[in-house]
Amino acid sequence: METFTVLDLIDLDAKENNQLNLHCIGGRPGLVRPITVPDINRPGLALSGFFDNFADQRIQLFGRGENAYLKRLDEEKSTDSLKKFFTYPMPCCIFTHNLSPHKEFLEIAEEAQCPVLQTELYSSDFALRLLRLLSNVFAPKKIVHGVLVEVFGIGVLLIGDSGVGKSEAALELIERGHRLISDDSVELKCVSGDIVIGSGANKVAGHHMEIRGLGIINVSHLFGVGAIRDTKQIQLIVMLEEWDADKVYDRLGTGDNTTDYFGVSIPTVEIPVKPGRNIPIIIETAAMNERLKKMGYFSAKEFNDNVLKWLESENARSLYFQKKDIF
Repeated sequence: METFTVLDLIDLDAKENNQLNLHCIGGRPGLVRPITVPDINRPGLALSGFFDNFADQRIQLFGRGENAYLKRLDEEKSTDSLKKFFTYPMPCCIFTHNLSPHKEFLEIAEEAQCPVLQTELYSSDFALRLLRLLSNVFAPKKIVHGVLVEVFGIGVLLIGDSGVGKSEAALELIERGHRLISDDSVELKCVSGDIVIGSGANKVAGHHMEIRGLGIINVSHLFGVGAIRDTKQIQLIVMLEEWDADKVYDRLGTGDNTTDYFGVSIPTVEIPVKPGRNIPIIIETAAMNERLKKMGYFSAKEFNDNVLKWLESENARSLYFQKKDIF
């Protein structure tokens, strides 16, 4: 992972309810300090002089309580704990509620070249937003070759050998009203430990597709902004492969095939490709079937159970009539 600095945090392109609204009010030379831990610390004990187990590697968050204590320290002309506080290599200090520290605090921070930031957000709201963003920044990442589309609300990752028809199948799905997230290169992130999010690996080439014989097309221009989205949770993997007459394919669908990414198992189906097969419709059906499974309805298992019940009833009926004939 590339180094993520305090300046990167300020410039982070957070949208909608994730905006941090940060600006620097002191210690600008330290904006290049790296942020290495996706967590925050409330430094109340450290300000009082207790530094045992001080989480100095975290972002230090100052709310109303911490700021009130700083004012008391300023009134008492007590700066020893502050000077020791800034000897630790913390990434930065952030003041919420548009609070401003006293002049002595800013001077010590400036001397230590520790960035001091400010936001108008409440502490609780800011903390939630910051932790969400940092968990996304520090999430494990991986780039895979494939096409990511949203089909009936299900994030479907199409993978397979080059030239098997992934982009063509995705193009037909877009034509049928579904949405494209990324073509060719998909960046995977694991957030919250059990959710795999997919997005375009290249922001410049985002929402463009390469169609052999046509070249590069812009999906948002051709089909409108309703045909694209930026990110989507991957809930189903469709593996496209050339039809192999000697291979035995699953014809019942009772198997629980999965693909593992970052320790998360994602349902996977193999779809053989050959002339005459309507792959987009099959992918649509696979997505709808996956939605039913998430709702607790497993068509293949229900069919299998019904067949077993029918066989048992037939055997019982045959055994009954055989006994009747004997007596």
